[in-house]
Amino acid sequence: MKRHGLYGGTALLTAAVLMFGGPDARAQTGPLGEAYGGYGAGDYPVPGTPAERIPIPTGNPGEHGFFTFFEFMQLTTTWTLGDQTVAYRGLVDATGAVTGVPGTYIGSGVPALSTDQFPRRSWMPGFNVGFGYKLDDGTSVHFSYIHLMDRNYHTGATAAAPFFRSRADLADTYLVSGVYNFPPQFGGPNITTPIENTLGGNVFYGIWNGAEVMDIQYNQRFQQGEIGARVPMFQTEYSRVYALAGGRFDWFWERFEWRTQKLDINGNTGPIFTADYKNTLSQRMYGPYVGCGHEIYVGNRFSLASDLTAAGLLNIVKERAKYKLESNDIQNKLSRDEYTVVPSLTANINLMWYPIEGVQLRLGYNAWTFFNTKNMINPIGFNYGSIDPVYDTQVFRIVHGFNAGVGLFF
Repeated sequence: MKRHGLYGGTALLTAAVLMFGGPDARAQTGPLGEAYGGYGAGDYPVPGTPAERIPIPTGNPGEHGFFTFFEFMQLTTTWTLGDQTVAYRGLVDATGAVTGVPGTYIGSGVPALSTDQFPRRSWMPGFNVGFGYKLDDGTSVHFSYIHLMDRNYHTGATAAAPFFRSRADLADTYLVSGVYNFPPQFGGPNITTPIENTLGGNVFYGIWNGAEVMDIQYNQRFQQGEIGARVPMFQTEYSRVYALAGGRFDWFWERFEWRTQKLDINGNTGPIFTADYKNTLSQRMYGPYVGCGHEIYVGNRFSLASDLTAAGLLNIVKERAKYKLESNDIQNKLSRDEYTVVPSLTANINLMWYPIEGVQLRLGYNAWTFFNTKNMINPIGFNYGSIDPVYDTQVFRIVHGFNAGVGLFF
């Protein structure tokens, strides 16, 4: 998307020269020459030319040739994870040895850990790199790639309740979660609490029942690749309109992780008493895009460009959820694929400056919008035997932010 602004910008202010042709036209002293500080035919100087030409291997952006660019990006995206309670304070009398009724809850039942404890907005740094080739008629083709660094959110709960408030039996110093249908390997330590020394082991059966430590983490990632072309449609001495078309790849990758540790009565734990849960949602989208752009010369070798494109993308959705012991002795997983259609609109605006011939500096704002993507409403499926996290349709999702970079024309 914004790539078009870059190489479109490096060709803008000499485009009229290419259209009208001839030595006289190439040597005219209009705003085109001012914008680039370049030379026309026979090195005829035009207004705005720098006093000295810097010896770097860049060329006249009005001619055919290769170009490349690199820019730093700082973007943010829509929060897509639903609110789900992960654990409560207390434990469950699994055998009925304490209360006389198996399955009786002991404790306050106050939520101890939930996904709404994650911070909800953060910026993700990244980069955009690309290269291409410009033809004599002003048409250019390009390839570009955007990669954002992973954004990680983390929170957790332990046996230390807020202000150490608990019942007299200290039930609220434990954590419990409603995982069920798990095999004996997830039973946890035989003796966890002092009362089990008297009543017998496994009164509080299961790693998720009477646990001391739980941690959750959420990771987000975004990447984009594009192959496209920009074709001049209409231009004047001060502005130009161009068409955009090509193919695009967008990838949203999200992972939710939940780790639970249960200690024995002596405070010991290990991989066989640690349960891991992961839910990964991967959405790879492929499809064509079309659009248009407009660029204007604003003076002093500055120009302003805006692009707007629309795309229809095939979304290949991969849903993967898994429980496992940290010792890797046993695991169970969900694996499901779906296919949806995702409409997308993208827009950007960039201010560009041409300090010397063949060099462009750019500062801009970008926005990618997506309709009909998937998200995790309830990332945890508590039924181990048939893992059932809840996915839903995210009607609207946006990735947007700022960019600053440099482009070179050879």
